[in-house]
Amino acid sequence: MSDVFKWQSATPKSQGMNFEKLEEQWHGLLKNNSKAYLVIRNDKIVFEKYSHGWNKNRRHSTASAAKAVVGGLSLMLAIQDGLIDIDDYACKYIPQWESDRVKSNITIRHLASHTSGLDDARDGDTPHEELAGWKGNFWRQDPVPFQIARDEAPVVFAPGTDYLYSNTGIAMLAYTVTAALGNSGYKDIRTLLWERIINPMGISRDEWSVGYGKTFELDGLKLVAAWGGGLITPGTMAKIGRLMLNKGCWEGMQLIDEAAVKRALSHSGHPFCYGMTWRINSDLKGSKLWPSLPWDSFLAIGAGGQILLVIPGRKLIVVRNGKGFDNARPKEFGDSDVDKYIGEPLMEALESAVPCPWSKKITRIEWAPASSVIRHAAGGAKRDGSDNWPMTWADDGNIYTAYGDGYGFEPSLPLKLGLGFAKISGTPADFKCENIRSSIENRGYGARGEKCSGLLMADGILYLWVRNADKNGKHSRLACSRDYSKTWEWNDWKFEQFGHILFVNYGRNYSGARDNFVYMASHDNPSAYEQASQFILMRVHKDRITDRSSYEFFVSADEKNKPLWSKEIGKRGPILEHANNCRRASISYNEGIGRYLMWQQINAAGSDTRFIGGVGIYEAPEPWGPWSTVYFFEKWDVGPGDLGCFPTKWMSDDGRTVYLAFAGNDNFCLRKAELTVNENI
Repeated sequence: MSDVFKWQSATPKSQGMNFEKLEEQWHGLLKNNSKAYLVIRNDKIVFEKYSHGWNKNRRHSTASAAKAVVGGLSLMLAIQDGLIDIDDYACKYIPQWESDRVKSNITIRHLASHTSGLDDARDGDTPHEELAGWKGNFWRQDPVPFQIARDEAPVVFAPGTDYLYSNTGIAMLAYTVTAALGNSGYKDIRTLLWERIINPMGISRDEWSVGYGKTFELDGLKLVAAWGGGLITPGTMAKIGRLMLNKGCWEGMQLIDEAAVKRALSHSGHPFCYGMTWRINSDLKGSKLWPSLPWDSFLAIGAGGQILLVIPGRKLIVVRNGKGFDNARPKEFGDSDVDKYIGEPLMEALESAVPCPWSKKITRIEWAPASSVIRHAAGGAKRDGSDNWPMTWADDGNIYTAYGDGYGFEPSLPLKLGLGFAKISGTPADFKCENIRSSIENRGYGARGEKCSGLLMADGILYLWVRNADKNGKHSRLACSRDYSKTWEWNDWKFEQFGHILFVNYGRNYSGARDNFVYMASHDNPSAYEQASQFILMRVHKDRITDRSSYEFFVSADEKNKPLWSKEIGKRGPILEHANNCRRASISYNEGIGRYLMWQQINAAGSDTRFIGGVGIYEAPEPWGPWSTVYFFEKWDVGPGDLGCFPTKWMSDDGRTVYLAFAGNDNFCLRKAELTVNENI
């Protein structure tokens, strides 16, 4: 055994986390029956709290988290030793199932991913001890729960075709692993885990107990419950998380083969979000189970919210113990609760993940349900939808917009356009869309065709920035229209330094602007398709927008937030920095709360952001900042698209209700959001 590993403590700030956010999260958890909360980052305890009567040395029930930390770990060891394979038929180890037409088709993979079809020993919210028949007998352990699971639990769907969380299925998983141990020298899975993992990790018996403290005997096997029955201290539970985070390696000892860990945390290939007993953050379609958490997150979870959460990419381990949420009527802790009470506040506390401090002005943005998103311009059968959709509020009261690589709004155009235009009239609840045929519409698709990155109306003139001005995805150029997008005049110069220039939009026809300047921003890269590490800002008098020599570039701001400008483009400085993560964005002024709102596209590991990607929302009192984070998730619950913006026409008078127009799934999408605003700032 190696030297005993002990957790060391560090301040949240030293590990890139916000103490105030963690404290705020704990208070919310404490109000909802939580007894222990432990946050570990970079192998350091950064936050550790217990409710009255609880402490780090007191063991807590694991409930069904035991399925992963008992059933899953023992399965990995058996796989590593070549005693069992996840695609073995369970009847290889359960001879009573060999002649059963349905049960003979159940595999180890089915049992470990809750897709075996074995009925669960539950019935709604009825307490276990009050259940009748075989289900109640299973929990009363009368006579032997493994025998009940084997012989009495029916199969309710064909194995592998559906998902049903199944305690009986995990019981039979433990049965098969025990049978596979055979002459290995380990009499049961409790002994296997103790000798191969728990004792080598330096964990004492006072910190670890599993299987309800019982051993059942059936068919000559010594069986230990893996569906529940664990008593483990929070710190020890976190050590199991550390072992999994490090792919089975503990202080230089490879206690579990890395390949076995990888198999356990890879999607089972069957319905829902499971590997082998561990719940993971992706279903078969690539959708997240917990939208706020990174893709590599996985957890063990038990009744009442016994949680061991591991996020390898963030080097985070989280343990929560307690009872079900809602003091008035305690309820089960589900996946939406994981997201709401654990994931969202945890990610907010992770300062290193966001490019700027969390906002004290806008403390929350509440999105309308994903199902409420309004979608237009889908293209129809065998036709591509349309994307981009930058917007501006014109003097005639309409919103003008542009789209790329599609057929526009319904009724669709007969030809697919690389750049097209449209106007939108009405309110978010009742709006009308109309395509506009334009002199500069084109049929250059992708990076080969110019696309709109920013639109602005000022004093009755529409201004347009297009990207891909060199037809290779780089450079930007400017045009203006005096007839609402029908005809345009091009400027004879380009910005070769910037690939996606946006206009800062104010009210109708540029009313409510802070001064007589027009402000523009871009990520600091000549390509619209490549990332940068900062956003820059420039300005020009609104009467000289077409005059390149009149442009000024933001350099920096002094301690009173007074900006310094220069006409030398080489002296430009950042308004917001985000290492290798700045690309497409928009900025709109919210007059009701006196704040600028920036939408930023977060490219999730090179994914196609039409369908999978993240969103950053920031606010600032001035176009140059200082910017603060309102919302930041690397995987939004719907595809964010190539561009999004908050149309100023559709902001409520008090600024609390806003709508995001975005290009998810190559559609025109509209989603309502409510802002919680601190009146004292």
